[in-house]
Amino acid sequence: MEHFLSEKSTSMREKVIILDFGGQYSMLIARRIREAGVYCELMPHNTPWNKIEEAEPAGIILSGSPASVYGPDAPQCDPKIYKGGIPVLGICYGMQLLARDLGGTVKKGNRSEFGRTTFEIIEAEPLFIDDLFKNRKSLYGWMSHQDEVLEAPHGFSVLARTENDAIAAIGDHDRKIYGVQFHPEVFHTPGGGSILKSFLYNVCRCSRTWSARSFVEDAVLEIRQAVGEKDKVVCALSGGVDSTVVAFMLDQALGERAKYIFVDHGLLRLDEARQVSRLFSERLRGRFMHIDARERFLQKLAGVTDPEEKRKIIGAEFIAVFKETALSMGDISFLAQGTIYPDIIESGSVKGAAVIKSHHNVGGLPEELGFDLIEPLRELFKDEVRLVGVELGLPESILKRQPFPGPGLAVRIIGEITAEKLALLQKADAIFREEVGKAEQDGELWQYFAVLTGINVVGVKGDDRHYGPVIALRAVVSEDAMTADWARLPHDLLEKVSARITGEIPEAARVVYDITSKPPGTIEWE
Repeated sequence: MEHFLSEKSTSMREKVIILDFGGQYSMLIARRIREAGVYCELMPHNTPWNKIEEAEPAGIILSGSPASVYGPDAPQCDPKIYKGGIPVLGICYGMQLLARDLGGTVKKGNRSEFGRTTFEIIEAEPLFIDDLFKNRKSLYGWMSHQDEVLEAPHGFSVLARTENDAIAAIGDHDRKIYGVQFHPEVFHTPGGGSILKSFLYNVCRCSRTWSARSFVEDAVLEIRQAVGEKDKVVCALSGGVDSTVVAFMLDQALGERAKYIFVDHGLLRLDEARQVSRLFSERLRGRFMHIDARERFLQKLAGVTDPEEKRKIIGAEFIAVFKETALSMGDISFLAQGTIYPDIIESGSVKGAAVIKSHHNVGGLPEELGFDLIEPLRELFKDEVRLVGVELGLPESILKRQPFPGPGLAVRIIGEITAEKLALLQKADAIFREEVGKAEQDGELWQYFAVLTGINVVGVKGDDRHYGPVIALRAVVSEDAMTADWARLPHDLLEKVSARITGEIPEAARVVYDITSKPPGTIEWE
């Protein structure tokens, strides 16, 4: 099964490659570069030079890493990148690595350095030329490292030093190779975005060709080219933002040649299946099919308690139902779905990434399905998907809909899934969402929902002892779901939600609020 990716689009010919050494901020570097209007891709740190050269990047960034350059398993890069004539920027570990590789002296630190550090600009060109730096010789940078560059390689100038006289930035202007010891991509480094833009615009000579509008234009054109004049595409719809954006992109590109299947597994929020069906049947030109498979999924999930097994069962059954329906629709050549970049990362599909949780729309599609795969959002972050949706003219009611996991409420019910548990959780979740909306807090939140914890506790209802389930409330703020912080909802709002859940749902015994950020937690409970 082949993947259709937007690798040849006009806006993507100008790109920056980020070599990922396993640093916690690698994805954040990518976000900052795209925010600057430049397309970028992450590649494994050990990607061979010939593969990098084939991508024709305008620049290469070496990310940070938790490793030491002197460690026995320290990640390395192909040394040919330093001789390829393409500008290079090393960040933290990336700077230490290039300094060592090119003959500089890197000192193995006795202690790690984390947090805000003051540094002084010695040479403004080319990284510190923004107006922000003109009247300031000293700046703050966010440090997170153990080793440090003691002596820059031959041909390099020291561009900045810390208040302790340690090297904070270096550069070889002739070879256009630069390094910064701090992290310009993080919020804690004032002016960090300007430093990255200076590298992109002044060193790499990039222009702002990456935008939601250019992406839509390129993607629509490429969908037409890939599908041809006669072939048909079937799209897997969940009702979430990602698959909805894909559906409207297909509608613009292909019209009636795009077909849509919504598999109702019964694990959706209260009344959501009906709302989704009405939206798509009214707005899309191609054939839309609503498949009621609720009983089928419940039977498959009976007795299953392991979260990963739940996800795999739901994914496999989703594909089975989808396959049966798609094959009954006639001559279909392509399958489109709303996979986005965080799905790829969390499923471990990027080399070196740990599997955090399986996504049923990443991998697992059987080869015998016989369709080529179209995933036009595969390299986008969630906020970029929403911007694409704006360009496609989607209403705010869709674009502002909070993310919903593919397995639905199955991963918000700890333990076995039953019809009774689903009904209970749907009611609790609806109450929470309704009250958050009334309090006008929903615009500030990335995601908010209820969880059936699988724990029963003693309570009192009326004058009687009551033994029933604990409902957990979860609300987070985030930009892209890669990291998230728990939302500081008003206490009176939480009190009202708790009173309604325990008062209107006879089974509910207690309500608790989850105050765990990501990391160390995940947004979902399973």
